[in-house]
Amino acid sequence: MLIATLIAAGELKAGDISAARDAVAAAGGTAGAADWLDMGKAADLAISGLDRQAARAALEDLLPRVDVVVQTPGPRRRGLIIADMDSTMITIECIDELADYAGIKEQVAKVTEAAMRGELDFVGALDARVKLLGGLEAAMIDRCREERVKIMPGAKALVRTMKANGARAVLVSGGFTVFADEVARDIGFDRAISNTLGIEGGRLTGTVARPVVDSAVKKATLLAEAEAARIPLDATLAVGDGANDVPMIEAAGLGVAYHAKPKTAAAAHARIEHNDLSALLYAQGYSASEWWRED
Repeated sequence: MLIATLIAAGELKAGDISAARDAVAAAGGTAGAADWLDMGKAADLAISGLDRQAARAALEDLLPRVDVVVQTPGPRRRGLIIADMDSTMITIECIDELADYAGIKEQVAKVTEAAMRGELDFVGALDARVKLLGGLEAAMIDRCREERVKIMPGAKALVRTMKANGARAVLVSGGFTVFADEVARDIGFDRAISNTLGIEGGRLTGTVARPVVDSAVKKATLLAEAEAARIPLDATLAVGDGANDVPMIEAAGLGVAYHAKPKTAAAAHARIEHNDLSALLYAQGYSASEWWRED
């Protein structure tokens, strides 16, 4: 038995449910009636006769602007979330925006894109990009943070709703502490782990402190946090967009690729392509009436 959650970026109609049930039947399975989480927005379908991979193949990309999360039944509300920062919890890649203030955004952004796609070694690519920022006034960090850093839609609702229901939340970023610490506080994470830029005499030195937060650190953080809190791995959630997020996504009970690069999307248990991060609340069985909302 599986649970498939259909989440619409627009409206989820009765005809969409019928199309999903037909697709499951065509693949050799059976789908029950819709159990609506929010009418016209998100619904669960119980599926039998298919494994998880076959159910995903039948349903993903079937309906326009609808994301699908397929899971095994059981407790869905996760006790731990481990999340990437750049292009996941915030809308930008901070290093690219810093490079813009140095007048080299295009050069740096090309390397960032290749690294996130898994075409370059992450640590080597990070060192190369940070070196190019050597000499930039440290004051540009504050300016970048104020002018460019925007919280991803749905991020606060996701993290704060989970925490209100007893979960722990950890931000693990290959980006920089000068951004991650404030982002973590703003969203509501319990802890942030990220890289430290070298700064001397009011300017960036072009170096990053060791050890670097890379894919291995991200996975190790997931495992260590789960063990420390005595949370089974099946009850963990990891979300990210880049190749360096793949190990933690694979290790989590529910590993999600969020508007992600192809390598990450292929490795994940689920993809969110159309909705914002609040889709991961529907995936955990929360209806919108249960979400944290700003006053």
